Amino acid sequence: MTKIEAIIQPAKFESVKESLTALGIAGMTVSEVRGHGRQKGHTETYRGREYSVDLLPKVKLEVVVDDGVVKPAVDAILQSASTGKIGDGKIFLTKVDEAIRIRNQERGVGAL
Repeated sequence: MTKIEAIIQPAKFESVKESLTALGIAGMTVSEVRGHGRQKGHTETYRGREYSVDLLPKVKLEVVVDDGVVKPAVDAILQSASTGKIGDGKIFLTKVDEAIRIRNQERGVGAL
């Protein structure tokens, strides 16, 4: 099993979710987060004053999938989240040793 963590633009979340659902991936955890990478934020004007916004809003999507589904899932995220511009986000892959469903103690891929 592999955990896929994707940090994406909020506007792209619905298309990423639809792409993953089309692959049969139903369970996911979604968090609204803030951060920056090379983009380093931007400046905005409010009531005539300019100020810096250095932590930009993003969406963090976490999903654990069977190893056979990792490549199609990553490809789906890349296709649906990419704009080709700086700030599109990142994808992190981590191996998962075990998954356990609390309700009935089911283990492994069946617990997903």
